[in-house]
Amino acid sequence: MNNDSTERIASALRAWIAEAPAGARLPSNRRLSADHGASPVTVQKAMRMLAAQGLVESRPGVGTFVRARRPARPADYGWQTAALGPPPAQGRLLSSTQRTLAPDLIGLHSGYPAQELLPGRLVRAALARAARTEAAGTRSPPAGLPELQAWFAAELAETAPAGATAPSDRDVLVLPGSQSGLSSLFRALVGPGRPLLIESPSYWGAILAARQAGVVLVPVPSGPRGPEPAEVERALELSGARAFYAQPTYANPTGAQWSPRRGEELLDVVRRHGAFLIEDDWAHDLAIDSDPRPLAAQDGDGHVIYLRSLTKSVSPALRVAAVVARGPARDRILADHAAGSMYVSGLLQAAALDVVAQPGWEAHRRGLRRQLRERRDLLAGSLREHAPAATLEHLPLGGLNLWVRLPEGVEAEGFARECEGRGVVIAPGGEWFPAEPAGAYVRLNYSGPRPERFPEAARVIGDVLGPVVGQG
Repeated sequence: MNNDSTERIASALRAWIAEAPAGARLPSNRRLSADHGASPVTVQKAMRMLAAQGLVESRPGVGTFVRARRPARPADYGWQTAALGPPPAQGRLLSSTQRTLAPDLIGLHSGYPAQELLPGRLVRAALARAARTEAAGTRSPPAGLPELQAWFAAELAETAPAGATAPSDRDVLVLPGSQSGLSSLFRALVGPGRPLLIESPSYWGAILAARQAGVVLVPVPSGPRGPEPAEVERALELSGARAFYAQPTYANPTGAQWSPRRGEELLDVVRRHGAFLIEDDWAHDLAIDSDPRPLAAQDGDGHVIYLRSLTKSVSPALRVAAVVARGPARDRILADHAAGSMYVSGLLQAAALDVVAQPGWEAHRRGLRRQLRERRDLLAGSLREHAPAATLEHLPLGGLNLWVRLPEGVEAEGFARECEGRGVVIAPGGEWFPAEPAGAYVRLNYSGPRPERFPEAARVIGDVLGPVVGQG
């Protein structure tokens, strides 16, 4: 009964507070006791309840007052629906690869290596040194620090065949991460309403950036050896496209790597059509059983626009990438980049250059190759043992991911939800297709934390597939 009386008094006071101005003084406890026919103890409990809810504040010796900070009404953002209009790109707001997980879950979904695979000591020391230089307080040139431009140019020139025209330092534009680079490339080289050839499947971030830029995507099927030259030629002829986005080395998500012959054939197709090949070399430092040989090193006429990032191999905190472009295309990309971000933090550029210039950088890359091989083979072997119904069509020679096809009749999104319910988070493959998916796929990252749990994850995947396969 006493609790009922406390709530009755509190409810009446809430209604009174809702109409009272901030700072208004509440009736005294004696007055409230008389008005509500309740004991002083019951009134005091009601007042403590209102104070705990942030509605009133007590001033000893003075009284109790309505708090100046009133509870805010729920915000109404409905007006923005009309102001914004339809979204420029449909789909989830964040990729499944960007989710943050509880520590007890097994995460095979991320697009980044685990922290223990990165050169954390080199990065921390480089940031400390960079903070003591002029880079901490000055603006860097729009195209990037000259020393970092020279490093990227030299890295690409190392793989150039004899007689090829090596890129100059000026050809390099330093960008704040490869994702912003993709956006600039699609706006500067293609433009809204114009076609862009893209491998299918392909990197979800490239698909998103192209759609946000208003580019019309023209999918070209691509397998473990890359797209067929005849298919690319046909797509260029039918669409009139003058740009082709591709990942010739350790493609995300499939892990495909073009052979030297396939690369030469596709570069010839692009040249015949007077087009650009946008080469995304995102996994240049993530080799395992082969070595990357960028097509840009073979091109001296500006057909290949080369994109390379240090984010996945150095640190997600050092979002530094570079575009190598020649001729008027370079100037258009620089103009678009400058309009969006002006320049890249000189502090981050100096730190990135410091890391890759250290003797420990090459030692780190050699160790990373070994660790990625061990993790890749552990996850692939665990799938073969515990989830034989999941088909791994290609063992990648580098990169971070396994591209796994599910049996007929399995829906990837629902499969991923079922796995997550059992503690394993994976990325359903639909977002890597620029058009309708060619099948039910999932992408599994073998560079994540706690590889000792890969067999456990594979058993969960196999258990979830078991009933479906049995029904088939």
